[in-house]
Amino acid sequence: MKRIAVRLGLAAGLLLLGWAAGRAQSAEPDFEIIVDAPEGATDVTCVRGCGLAWVERGTSTPMSKFHYECTGGRCTSGRIGGWIRR
Repeated sequence: MKRIAVRLGLAAGLLLLGWAAGRAQSAEPDFEIIVDAPEGATDVTCVRGCGLAWVERGTSTPMSKFHYECTGGRCTSGRIGGWIRR
């Protein structure tokens, strides 16, 4: 009977330890971007943890901010590539 009680206590302790370790992990995102898109112009800015490149135009050098402006009616979407910086 004592052996069963010790095993149950150990199992409960390990369960609580796993729960505490899971709760202690951060839920913070890997990166943050800001997209400012008033009529006609769009600014995309990497705030934290990333590098951006406008892959549609062949830009492969990561940068933190770029500007896209559209004149006329409806503009096509731009394709943005990104890298997470660790």
